[in-house]
Amino acid sequence: MVWWKSADQQVVDVSAYALSVGAERTRTTLACWQREPLRIVGRWVLGSALAAAGLLAAVFLISSLYGSYTQILKLQPPFAVGGLGSVLEVLSHNLLVLALHALACFAGFVACSSLPLQAQAQKGLSRWAHQHGGRIAIVFVACATAFSLCTQALVLGRTLAGLSRFLRVSPGILLLGVLPHAVIELIALFLPLAAWIIASRRGEWDQLLAATIVTVAIALPLLVIAALIEVYVSPHLFTALTGIHPPIVREVGRWTVYVQAR
Repeated sequence: MVWWKSADQQVVDVSAYALSVGAERTRTTLACWQREPLRIVGRWVLGSALAAAGLLAAVFLISSLYGSYTQILKLQPPFAVGGLGSVLEVLSHNLLVLALHALACFAGFVACSSLPLQAQAQKGLSRWAHQHGGRIAIVFVACATAFSLCTQALVLGRTLAGLSRFLRVSPGILLLGVLPHAVIELIALFLPLAAWIIASRRGEWDQLLAATIVTVAIALPLLVIAALIEVYVSPHLFTALTGIHPPIVREVGRWTVYVQAR
């Protein structure tokens, strides 16, 4: 009796094999990490903290480039105490960013760990794409991440400069007022990217699925804590540092702007 398989069946078998191998590697990785969790998580937190510090420094430096820009303040967190709705709004925005960063980490696992296993079942251009898809994905994710961080730095730096000019408070004081929640928030958001970078430097692509799971699990409670601090604590710190209480009255050009709490 002669057994044979069509090309489609072979692709399905190889894909299932790649999925099985990926799942097994993920279980093995998680088991290994349980022996020394602090060392593994510590590397990610350190990398994430360095990225957060770099972004905050960039925001502060960029704010000095917009000395003539004015942005009218909205009395909402972190400048005014909010409620549960504000917490959910902040959390929803951060969860979207975390999802994008986690997707980049997972894409690294698929591109560099799973695709090469499937390449053997492909032919021609498809085989080439599977063999080199990892490098293409790495370049794409790196460029997209760099663009996202640069855009965030520009937008936040301009906003910081505009609010500083409107409130007549130095950018450094305003930045200091948001640090309690911003540091926690940024470290949580950058955890998957830190894991991605560390794995890429070590060639440990097969560990990225486990890293995605663990970093998201760590980031979620941190984002909840950061949102609570931003809504309920940072406004009081802002008032203590600036001495500004609503209503806020400022002259902007030929206009008098009156800002009060809702």
